[in-house]
Amino acid sequence: MSKDYPAISDAQDKRAAELFRAAPDIMRGHRTVTQAAQTPKALDVKTTELMALAVAIVQRCEGCVVFHTKQALSHGATREELCDAIAVAIEMGGGPATVYGADALAAYDSFSG
Repeated sequence: MSKDYPAISDAQDKRAAELFRAAPDIMRGHRTVTQAAQTPKALDVKTTELMALAVAIVQRCEGCVVFHTKQALSHGATREELCDAIAVAIEMGGGPATVYGADALAAYDSFSG
């Protein structure tokens, strides 16, 4: 059974917007941290997105996997680069990371057409 990653992404965006309306102070704080982390000094944004993806896989966060896969693609990540990030996640996260890594690869393929 394949997942509809664009639909998962859209639903996640909608839930995040609802949470932003319900808890604007914490969500503004989170956005500030995110913007700071995604404005790296020595690394490019594509690399930080691939790093975030690896962490998302190890943390087993489906919404994060989908989000950072989509972001990595939008910043020019190739399928091979994504697979390298998945490999690092599997190294650090073991067997469960293979499940979320497979999701990341399927999401990449879905978003890239």
